[in-house]
Amino acid sequence: MCLILFAWQAHPRYSLVMAANRDEFHQRPTADADFWDDQPEILGGRDLQAGGTWLGVSRGGRFAAITNYREPAEPQAATALSRGHLVADFLGGKSLPMEHAATVQDRGPDYQGFNLLLGHRGSLAWVSNRSEGAMMVAQGVHGLSNHLLDTHWPKVQSGRHCLELLLGNDEVQAEALFDLLAERALIPGQIPENIEKHLAPERVMKHNFIVSPVYGTRSSTVLLIGRDASIYFSERQFNAEGQATATRRFLI
Repeated sequence: MCLILFAWQAHPRYSLVMAANRDEFHQRPTADADFWDDQPEILGGRDLQAGGTWLGVSRGGRFAAITNYREPAEPQAATALSRGHLVADFLGGKSLPMEHAATVQDRGPDYQGFNLLLGHRGSLAWVSNRSEGAMMVAQGVHGLSNHLLDTHWPKVQSGRHCLELLLGNDEVQAEALFDLLAERALIPGQIPENIEKHLAPERVMKHNFIVSPVYGTRSSTVLLIGRDASIYFSERQFNAEGQATATRRFLI
């Protein structure tokens, strides 16, 4: 489970305000957010198992984020293609968001279910291989978890409402966005290893932050892109007990 809350062209100072949680198995190796050695124009965390990322930004103002599409009743087809590369490919490329979204749509059957946000220079596209066609994202406040964009899941709806309230301030505070992401879902304890089949959906969909020794919120990210093209990126990492272990901040 993951959560991305974002305001697009809805604040006088920022074209994008984004707050996102990455939920993952704690055993999956991950690099903290930084500029990549092999692609130094890209800033983001990195999945060391498959090489992609879940959310990142480029020095030139390109940004992208992905969530998995939850299909607990469907068998997970074996595939060598990692969804995290869909983010990295856009960040390191030159295509426009809708152009890239169309290419991704054609390649959709090669991947397990996903939602992908692609943005650059006043244009933001959303594409999913569980929906027909890509679309431009309308101005406003949106939420994306492990179903389609703006699905009426409790944590998506409540998260959008809380983000709207924060946008009432002239300055958007990163710590306020981190607080929004930090709403705790589960009492710390064991979660079955096969989370997709055995974790009751309502226990995950209702809240923002998950604590478990097996699977939980690994990191929270705040991304602010100013109307002057400035970029603020901050990532906070958490351990299996839900305790913050580090916060990294970047200003481009």
